[in-house]
Amino acid sequence: MKKTTGQDRSITRNWRPATQAVRGGTWRSEHGETSEALFLSSGYTYDDAATVAARFAGEQDGMTYSRLQNPTVAMLEERIALMEGAEACRTQATGMAAMTAALLCQLSAGDHIVAAKAAFGSCRWLVDSLLPRFGIEGTVIDSRDNAAWEAAIRPNTKVFFYETPANPTMDIVDMTFVNGLARAHGITTVVDNAFCTAALQRPLDFGADVVAYSATKLMDGQGRVLAGAVCGSAEFINDKLLPFQRNTGPNLSPFNAWVVLKGLETLDLRVHRQSQNALEVGRFIESRVPVMLHPGLASHPQYDLARSQMKASGAIFAFVLDGGRDQAWALLDALKLIDISNNIGDSRSLMCHPATSTHHNMGPEGRAAMGVGDGMLRLNVGLEDPQDLIEDLDQALTAAGL
Repeated sequence: MKKTTGQDRSITRNWRPATQAVRGGTWRSEHGETSEALFLSSGYTYDDAATVAARFAGEQDGMTYSRLQNPTVAMLEERIALMEGAEACRTQATGMAAMTAALLCQLSAGDHIVAAKAAFGSCRWLVDSLLPRFGIEGTVIDSRDNAAWEAAIRPNTKVFFYETPANPTMDIVDMTFVNGLARAHGITTVVDNAFCTAALQRPLDFGADVVAYSATKLMDGQGRVLAGAVCGSAEFINDKLLPFQRNTGPNLSPFNAWVVLKGLETLDLRVHRQSQNALEVGRFIESRVPVMLHPGLASHPQYDLARSQMKASGAIFAFVLDGGRDQAWALLDALKLIDISNNIGDSRSLMCHPATSTHHNMGPEGRAAMGVGDGMLRLNVGLEDPQDLIEDLDQALTAAGL
């Protein structure tokens, strides 16, 4: 591969996904390094004053300041965009920085947003608490109900915001219908795809306009750094997102970008193996618990829809115990191999109690409306041998009286 091949879309768009994840976006310096270079610099120098003026005027390509461009970060952005099938991508410091930027860059006072009620707690906080402070109204609906999306549209509706599968209830959104409905009404769809990444589903292929990520999750996938990303058309990224990001500064550090670049090289292998492991573990747990929420199992009410949108069912699922918080905590406390942690997408198996962690800020009424009860547990299945995980869960379930 030549030094700039990874930046040439006329070539890289023809590569298959696994190749894109390893080589897409790579730009080699004059040294010809095999691994992407790490550029730790806050600013850049110029040979003459005219070059400075041309770059700041947008008349010449090149770096000006690392809040705007950095070679390592730019390589990651091109790789993610390529994998996502997007024209452009901008990365952010965290997943929530990405969600916030994706919404605030395009919404103004007097606008209206329709959002899925089942979502990560901080995403709901954006809709329920932050946006109203700026005069942006929100309507929260059951994202599984196609009619609810249409009924919620107002003349000032500007954005549909949802994640699929939803965290932690595993609700599935009919992307073809919802995205098509939005397009018909001139509404922009913003999809949180962190549970899947492009390795398992590409919302843009189903008509979405913008895809937002916590790259902390599966993209890094090894619990090392925080990162976020927003993908979309070049017009959206350059005309709406970039001005917001340039002037508010939620930028990703070069080091974190480099770590995520390394994570993407194994993304396809990891997520498919973790999906296989999660299916095996899920089948075991299903026979022991009252309610299983796993889109890869036929018991899921939206199983067929999930299969039509996702290449595999993912590493994450939830289940519900009748004994409420006491029984859920008893199971967590009995774990010997699986870690108690609120993170997801990690190569290690992690379990948490959403009601007292990721969704604590929703309050009892908010959690009840979302379907996050005190007996719910969420499990991220990692790369361990599934039989070791099953043995750990077996003894923990027994300890919890199941």
